Amino acid sequence: MIRVLDPGVLTLVQDLGRPGWAHIGVGRSGAADAGSLRLGNRLVANDTGAAGLEVLLGGLRFQVTVPTTVAVTGAPGPVWVDGTPVAHNAVLELAAGAELRVGTSPVGLRSYVAVRGGIDVPSVLGSRSTDQLAGIGPEPVGAGDVLPVGPAPDEWPVVDLAVTGGWPTDVVLPVLPGPQADWFDHGLVVLSSGDYVVTPATNRVALRLDGSAVARPEHRELPSAGLVPGAVQIPPDAQPVVFGVDHPVTGGYPVLAVVRRRALDSLGQVRPGDRVRFVLG
Repeated sequence: MIRVLDPGVLTLVQDLGRPGWAHIGVGRSGAADAGSLRLGNRLVANDTGAAGLEVLLGGLRFQVTVPTTVAVTGAPGPVWVDGTPVAHNAVLELAAGAELRVGTSPVGLRSYVAVRGGIDVPSVLGSRSTDQLAGIGPEPVGAGDVLPVGPAPDEWPVVDLAVTGGWPTDVVLPVLPGPQADWFDHGLVVLSSGDYVVTPATNRVALRLDGSAVARPEHRELPSAGLVPGAVQIPPDAQPVVFGVDHPVTGGYPVLAVVRRRALDSLGQVRPGDRVRFVLG
């Protein structure tokens, strides 16, 4: 088991989400940066969908009760085991009683801690993810919580796993035209040529941006319609809102564009003050 000493700003249990329930008003949720969670699970030989810990802006400290294998991925902040700096994106063997601490990264927003065997809290609708909008799944991790760890896989698979490259300094989001793109006069041109800043009013539900205003069509209203992660809505203030993993399943503002699937993990790592650009394609 893992004994949480300090959860930091916000630590959530997350896996790859619960698809297939939008018809009853439940979104997929899951890790905001799914690629980083998958990487961590591969490092510790878990199934890629095993539940781990999503850590917002660092600060997590926990102690293991038995020898435990972990990996820390995502936002590349410092990590310590019993006060000694250890590697990011690496397999870490913790002795019984060892303490791991995740520091704050100068870039990115969320780190992920994968534990061999996975975090074994009860599942809800087939997932252990915390959906903050719907209020489904485990509660946010708190100080003093004891988190069970599942049984370790039988074998260490042989994988070709290379971790290369640095952290992007220019966040570029490729988009496709949305279902209401034809409602706007030059809306996609304004969006793709503008420069936007992520505002503090940002969380797992959506990123609110500030930058070039996208003029909304007058005298047109949209009945509530289904949404997907990456949908770029234009509300009455003409500033784009990009929906994340805990997005509502429906919305009533026109969707000008949709972020391509390959860039969705980036939405989980941009922080308030970061600049983002949209490109068509």
